[in-house]
Amino acid sequence: MSEQVGIVWNPSKVEGEKLRDACERALASAFGSPEDRPECLWFETTEEDPGQGAASAALDAGCSLVIAAGGDGTVRAVAERLGESGSPAAELGVVPLGTGNLLARNLGVPLGNPRAAFVRALTGTGSPLDLGEVRVTRVAGDGAPHSDDAAAAEPERHGFVVMVGFGIDAQMIVETDDELKAKTGWLAYVESLGRATTGAEVVELSLQLDDEQPLVESAHTVLVANCGSIQGGITLLPDAVPDDGELDLLVLRADNAGAWLDTMKNMVWDNGLKRLIRGGGTAESSGSTAHLRARTVRVELPQALAFEVDGDDVGEVSSFEVRILPAALRVR
Repeated sequence: MSEQVGIVWNPSKVEGEKLRDACERALASAFGSPEDRPECLWFETTEEDPGQGAASAALDAGCSLVIAAGGDGTVRAVAERLGESGSPAAELGVVPLGTGNLLARNLGVPLGNPRAAFVRALTGTGSPLDLGEVRVTRVAGDGAPHSDDAAAAEPERHGFVVMVGFGIDAQMIVETDDELKAKTGWLAYVESLGRATTGAEVVELSLQLDDEQPLVESAHTVLVANCGSIQGGITLLPDAVPDDGELDLLVLRADNAGAWLDTMKNMVWDNGLKRLIRGGGTAESSGSTAHLRARTVRVELPQALAFEVDGDDVGEVSSFEVRILPAALRVR
C-alpha cells in the first residue's frame, strides 16, 4: 500500500485548481510510475479551523505525512496538532503560500514555487524539529492587569515553530496594512516598521528563565524563538537552531538615538559581518540588546501589550510562559 499524504490547504491563499496542478506536477517529476506515487488526501481549512481540525482529520485517515499549504498561521496550526503530545504524530511538510513564510525561510524550503516545495515534502527525509508552546494570559476589563475590576482569564495555549513575543515585532504586525501586504508581500512589513519603532515604549517587566529567580528587566521588545530569521532574510537570533532543544531570547532596550545605533551595530556588525568573518561563535550582547538562552521563560508585564505568535497577532496579553518540546516534530 502506498503512503497516504494529507494536504491541509488554505483556500484564502491559493486557488485549489492551481495547488492541485502543482502537486500533480511534483508527483510526476518525483515518482516514475503512477503506481509508486503516494495517495494524496485534501483537507481544507476554514476561518473557524485554521488547520488543527484538518490535521486531525488527516491523521484519522492514516496519513503519515501532513503537508501544510498556506501561510504562517496554517503551518503553525498543523505543527501544533502534529506535535502536541511531545512526539511526532506524523511527518510535517511545508508548501509556503503566505507573506512571511517564516518556517520555510528558516528551513530553506523553496519560496514562490509550490511544485518545488511539494517535491521537497514528498521525497525529503524527515528531520527533528522542536515545537514551542506558549501560554498567554489575557485581561478582562480595561486591559490593566492589576486593576481591581480586571480579573485575569485562564491561560490560552498556542504552539509555535518560529518565535513569539511583544514589542516592535508584534506592533509591526498590528500596524501592517492588509491591502498593502496583499500587493507587495513581506515588504509591507517594512512600511509599518517605522511606526512600530517610534511607538515602542520601554517598560519594566519580570523575566524568569528556567528555575532561576525572576529578574526585573527594562525593555520594549522581548522575542522568544526556536528559529532566528524573519522576513527579508534578516537574522535576529543567530544562535537559534530549530532542533537544539532550547529557546533563544532577544531583549531590546533601545530608548534613544544612541541606543538605537548600538542596537544596529550589534545586529549588523557584532552578530552579522563579524560573525561571518570569524566563522560563527556565540551571539554577543550589548548595552541595548541581550541574547539569552533557556528551556522555559516566564514574563509578567506591567500592562497588556500586543503579542505575536509566528507572525500572527493574537491580541494583548499581560503575561506569558514559554517552554520548548524537543523533537516534538519531524519535518521534511
